[in-house]
Amino acid sequence: MDVSTFYALFSATCFTLVGLWWNVVQNHADWMRDPALRRVVGGIYLSFLLPALMGLFAQVGGTDTPQIWRAAFIALSVVGCVCTLRLLGRARGDRFVTWQQAGSALLYVLIAVVGAFPELARHVELSPIQAEALMLIALIVLGHALVWRFMAGEGRAAED
Repeated sequence: MDVSTFYALFSATCFTLVGLWWNVVQNHADWMRDPALRRVVGGIYLSFLLPALMGLFAQVGGTDTPQIWRAAFIALSVVGCVCTLRLLGRARGDRFVTWQQAGSALLYVLIAVVGAFPELARHVELSPIQAEALMLIALIVLGHALVWRFMAGEGRAAED
């Protein structure tokens, strides 16, 4: 698949996930009243929004103007890492969430590093934009895992 086509589909999919998440949130107004839940809801939102934005910048920059996507990936990864680390500090007691958020923070760091030093991707025989794509896929998988844990995790009562 062409990398440009991948990022077009990836961005559209991520923005769809953002919309679906907000649809879920609208049906649970109580989540927004509790500060701890609101932070988790916002974290899940960012886990889909930031990769969607990265995908858009990858399309705009592409291989012709890589400094555009590289700068955007670095900036958005810093935002994602900081937000994830703030949530990580509040995820006490739930090992799954702790590992998920630590994995996400690590991926954000790696995405920023490849954005800053694209030649590192060549060590694994990928173009920098391909290496970034693989890490973004992993980030979305971790985001889905967080949604699953949040929606169906331990201690959540099943609705009749």
